[in-house]
Amino acid sequence: MPTLILLRHGQSRWNLEDRFTGWVDVDLTPEGEAQAIKGGELIKAAGLQIDRAYTSVLTRAIRTCWLALTAAGQVFVPEIKDWRLNERHYGGLTGLNKTETAAKHGADQVKIWRRSYDVPPPPLPPGGEFDFGKDRRYAGATLPDTESLKTTLDRVAPYWTAEIAPKLSAGETVLVAAHGNSLRAIVKLLYALSDKAIIDVEIPTGNPLLIELDASLKPTSARYLDESRATALPTYGS
Repeated sequence: MPTLILLRHGQSRWNLEDRFTGWVDVDLTPEGEAQAIKGGELIKAAGLQIDRAYTSVLTRAIRTCWLALTAAGQVFVPEIKDWRLNERHYGGLTGLNKTETAAKHGADQVKIWRRSYDVPPPPLPPGGEFDFGKDRRYAGATLPDTESLKTTLDRVAPYWTAEIAPKLSAGETVLVAAHGNSLRAIVKLLYALSDKAIIDVEIPTGNPLLIELDASLKPTSARYLDESRATALPTYGS
């Protein structure tokens, strides 16, 4: 039976500082490390045997994957890193404090940039502190200068279809340790959610979301392993 575990990275340093992080490579806080370890302990307690793990190329997701696999006693499983599982690119908001940005641009505008499905923030100017074009992790790739959830999905979907879905179709148990928006993109694909329905989906940090799938990769059941920190799960086709 295909089994998917979605694990949002633990709290990062810029989560704690209330800053727009996106593609900036910040590390976990001690609390974030503890969340990742707890996630791995829950995976172990559930008796899940992971065949393969996927993560982004950002430290906070990679270390969450490592810490969870170590706590689960499964650090030996194959791990694949790809930038297409990165967090949403926050464009010109990158690095800014969220509260200060709301004071400058208005809370309503910032809410649109953060929570709408297809309205991206202003683009990131080239050549600045957060220009990722010269980062060797992205050599040869055509990079965005801003993203909405829709354009995040546009880059996640082909990778999902070509790389992850075939492993699930082969009956593997797959862990994807990534980011709030790249994981929401996967949830939208799996649950055939409308553009409106995905806006209200929130995935808590460090809490494994276990999704059982049928042969066509349609979810048959889903639950968070830490029920005390669970959020509402979507309904298929909503």
